[in-house]
Amino acid sequence: MHNQPKIKAYREADFFADRRGMRPIPENTVARGFLNENDHLFTGKVNGQFTDEFPFQVTRQVLQRGHDRFTIYCTPCHGQTGMGNGMVVQRGFRPPPSFHTEQIRKQTVGYWFDVMTNGFGAMPDYRTQVAPEDRWAIAAYIRALQLSQSATTADVPPDKMADLDAPARPTTEPAVGESGQEHGAPH
Repeated sequence: MHNQPKIKAYREADFFADRRGMRPIPENTVARGFLNENDHLFTGKVNGQFTDEFPFQVTRQVLQRGHDRFTIYCTPCHGQTGMGNGMVVQRGFRPPPSFHTEQIRKQTVGYWFDVMTNGFGAMPDYRTQVAPEDRWAIAAYIRALQLSQSATTADVPPDKMADLDAPARPTTEPAVGESGQEHGAPH
């Protein structure tokens, strides 16, 4: 069955006059679902320039999705806080730049989208692993991460200043073992 007549991609084929096994796409056809006519959404550019505007409204759900995708695809190299100290870096891989340097902070979100799409330096492209909308969500999360790491009390709205002095509320209940003691407590 291996040696049967068939046309293999990128190989010569005696069947066609031009001897090419791969056939050109018929003129004026576009594969369904692959017409990327929205340059802003698919390239991060508007009028040929990287943009600092998102192609859709950034909501809490978009930021959450960006956080989730960032955790999956970006933290191995960039780390949880974007400092460039992820686990693979700790194991000897070349460190990426921190998202918190002035040079990176000044970049547009369209530029970050392009880097995620096409790669840059040692960073591979993620065009096939991460959908365009998710790349934008990651860019939104990176921007929020940058803002959180450089925030000052001047950034806090006046009506929320009192919340800064309030005691922190626990986010989860402490784990209790079968003996009734908290984990980590001496037995």
